Amino acid sequence: MSLRLEMLQVARLAPSVLGDATPRVVEYLLGELTESGGAADRAGKPDLYYTAFLLDSLIALSEDLPADRVRPYLESFGDGEDLDLVHRACLVRCWAALGGTWPSETFVPSVLEHLGACRSADGSFGMDPGRKRGTLYDAFLALGVYQDVGASMPAPAVLGAAMHELRTPDGGFSNESELRWGMGPSTAAAVAVLGQLELPIPEDAGRWLLSQIHPKGGFKAIPDAPMPDLLSTATILHALSIVGVDIGAGKELCLDYVDTLWSGRSFYGHWADEELDVEYTFYALLALGHLA
Repeated sequence: MSLRLEMLQVARLAPSVLGDATPRVVEYLLGELTESGGAADRAGKPDLYYTAFLLDSLIALSEDLPADRVRPYLESFGDGEDLDLVHRACLVRCWAALGGTWPSETFVPSVLEHLGACRSADGSFGMDPGRKRGTLYDAFLALGVYQDVGASMPAPAVLGAAMHELRTPDGGFSNESELRWGMGPSTAAAVAVLGQLELPIPEDAGRWLLSQIHPKGGFKAIPDAPMPDLLSTATILHALSIVGVDIGAGKELCLDYVDTLWSGRSFYGHWADEELDVEYTFYALLALGHLA
């Protein structure tokens, strides 16, 4: 099962926790569609990144997709040749969400050619072609694209070796080689990608991830973060499930934490957040699915 489908399978459990609030989340999501057919970013402008999260959130809630509204927006990007890796990955993810009927015969070959060009010199992936070193985030995106289009990751062991170069002295993983402390989402991404590629996952990765739990619930992005956040909480919970680490009493703490972020329509990203968006909505669904 691909990483995206694996996360969707878990997020589909969220309504068992949301209960009667589920229709309000659906209403919020549909309200984020702009006239152009793309989901609104935090400035209210249509954005491929947010559109991908909107579609997957609706799938997780077993709602019919507004395909007729979204498809013209996606078609406006053609094969995505003018997009960077992040947004091209989101374009692929959106088409996959709509059923995997690609917009042209050249779409998948063009996407794969771009991915090959984004392979960095160290064997990982970078945002744009020609990078010497890749990042964990870009490697995570690249794997998602290969899986969405039904292609195998070339030279997975080389990618795995490049990812292990991003291990930090504290036992986590950083997103880039210049950082010397572990990051929650980056370590979670490393666990997810290595697991998907059937490559060795460091034995202490689960312990490091579990150590990022906040005393009041939720997980932190970095050890010294003043508060937890929903992205880190969802991705770390997913990674812990991959390595089989039980969070024990932390489950109730995390449920309480997610509840503190509920707005009545959707979820804020952290305690200091004052705006809702569809990205954090999906992470809330993923977190609740793991806590269900």
